[in-house]
Amino acid sequence: MSFLAERLPDFPWDRLAPFGDIARAHAHGIVDLSVGTPVDPVPDMIAQALAGATNFPGYPLTAGTVELREAMVAWASRVLGAALTSSEVMPTIGSKELVALLPTLLGLTESDVIAIPEIAYPTYDVGARITNSVIVRADSIDSWAAHRPALIWLNSPSNPTGRVMSIENMREIVAWARANNSIVASDECYFSLGWTQTPVSILDPRVCGETHERVLAVQSLSKRSNLAGYRVGMLLGDASLIAPVLEARKHLGLIVPGPVQRAAIVAMSDDAHVLEQRDRYRARRSTIAPALQASGFRIDLSDAGLYLWCTRDESSWDSVAWLAERGILVAPGEFYGQAGARHVRVALTASDERIAAAVSRLGA
Repeated sequence: MSFLAERLPDFPWDRLAPFGDIARAHAHGIVDLSVGTPVDPVPDMIAQALAGATNFPGYPLTAGTVELREAMVAWASRVLGAALTSSEVMPTIGSKELVALLPTLLGLTESDVIAIPEIAYPTYDVGARITNSVIVRADSIDSWAAHRPALIWLNSPSNPTGRVMSIENMREIVAWARANNSIVASDECYFSLGWTQTPVSILDPRVCGETHERVLAVQSLSKRSNLAGYRVGMLLGDASLIAPVLEARKHLGLIVPGPVQRAAIVAMSDDAHVLEQRDRYRARRSTIAPALQASGFRIDLSDAGLYLWCTRDESSWDSVAWLAERGILVAPGEFYGQAGARHVRVALTASDERIAAAVSRLGA
């Protein structure tokens, strides 16, 4: 018997645990900037919507309620500039499970190639391993075109680097995919957090034209609305691709809970709380970035998103160790591919007090 776990890499965060112990031993406690988990409160109106929907004894719809799909369509029009129909949207249980399972749900196999970014969120790799597909790590058409990938993952803004792809670059990739019967899936979970550049969705007509053929976008409410604990995201785009994915999800019981669907409607219908949270992250970014630079780190890319992509031109593990001695825990860039082996990822997801503590320690 061959277990699925045998195809998967060692869970990377287990390797970071000893450095977490070092950071926690600091006299004034750990500043954990390793994982991008929200720490700020869930907006009251969203929490109240969840509480008000707890009397939900029946099974929810895998496709989402009519109201939820309408909210997704309205949100996509207002925020992404994309004109979608209700058949082009689908709720997901957060975004990570969708990223991990999309190759399986699309029916890809060991005979298919999946292209993922050279420096990438590890779950793209995991999803390809689940289907035993061939993995090509590359960032340009010239690098993966000869492999004729069935699925091309894009990530803009990038986790971990914060890189924002240009309209021209995305448009070129979409055109190639359509000409070669490939699928482009764009992970846009940090879309609302543009700093020095403004992210553009792959569903924007300037990228994909007036049709969403061969194009999918993955979105999440985890970061923009502090709803990581609610586990709600969405898949948007080509209806002919979403339909079979939805059908498979019905069989698998992959359903967003009914009360969470109700909360998601409220979250997507309000932009004010998103701007408020964005301002919190902007302030934290402007506080810690200069302190890291004064400590000898160079910040590369980091034009958007929840992270600073930093290097001192040394092994990422050496940087992790140096920061852990000061009670600050970050993620080694090696987690995201060998091309990141000399960087660390510093998350902005800590309270103002913890960010201030990190700045103080960096300046000591």
